[in-house]
Amino acid sequence: MSKHVAVLMGGWSNERPVSLSSGTECAQALLRAGYRVTEVDVERDIAHRLEELKPDVAFNALHGAFGESGMMQGLLELMQIPYTHSGVLASALAMDKHQSKIMFKAVGIPVTDHVIVSRAEAARDHVMAPPYVIKPIADGSSLGIFIVKAEQSHPPQELLREDWKSGEEVMVERYIPGRELTCAVMGDVALGVTEIVTDLAFYNYEAKYTEGGSHHIVPAPISPNIYDKVQKMSLKAHAALGCRGVTRTDFRYNEAAGEDGQLVCLELNTQPGMTPTSLVPEQALAAGHSFEELVSWMVEDASCNR
Repeated sequence: MSKHVAVLMGGWSNERPVSLSSGTECAQALLRAGYRVTEVDVERDIAHRLEELKPDVAFNALHGAFGESGMMQGLLELMQIPYTHSGVLASALAMDKHQSKIMFKAVGIPVTDHVIVSRAEAARDHVMAPPYVIKPIADGSSLGIFIVKAEQSHPPQELLREDWKSGEEVMVERYIPGRELTCAVMGDVALGVTEIVTDLAFYNYEAKYTEGGSHHIVPAPISPNIYDKVQKMSLKAHAALGCRGVTRTDFRYNEAAGEDGQLVCLELNTQPGMTPTSLVPEQALAAGHSFEELVSWMVEDASCNR
């Protein structure tokens, strides 16, 4: 008898629409692969809902707070329901960009300089010489990100908006010019390296989830040396946080800096998007894994004590 998979999606974070799209795509692929599937739009009664469903596996397609911060993982551990992606601690560390950068630095992965300040302080005056980037400490999908250019006399005042939903503290980090690279890890294997090209200011929410918003080049047209470095750093970042399943690590590469250029790790995503325009399914396909094979691998990899 085929496994019963509950695909957890939706939730109440800023990334709800992305999660619904990811979850729907994964649920349909799992059905095609022969699994019994229940789509679950996650609300506060999720424990009761899972108790009713009694799935064999929870496929976690949630994004943002609660879903990928360690909280959902903790609930699934308590209920002893095997689940996909990383466990409690790795999820919490990856979600907190400040803590994950501390871990990366400790194992020799290059990261950008940064400071943590209140959003009021970041809006009042430059807390470091521009150019720099302001981003939420624990949010995804490039929401709430501002690039402050060298010529800007004042920081963005949008930080003070009353409908701001990305926390009272923000990360301000040194801006690294150059190319956007990313690499997925599937178990203990680094997949290909993708270069992300967009006409927009950076790879923001619109670029990620709008058809034609960005162009993905797989494999990235970079030197074999840098390609290898990105793969090795992705594996190292995955291991440093104690991740499991599938992750994706993002980099900036400034080839104009020095002989080999400057390669820095920006962040690791424990639950990368699985929408039609997402990077991981593309990289998996380039490595010979269909979308159905990718999600099936994730279900078969699911466990507790992750």
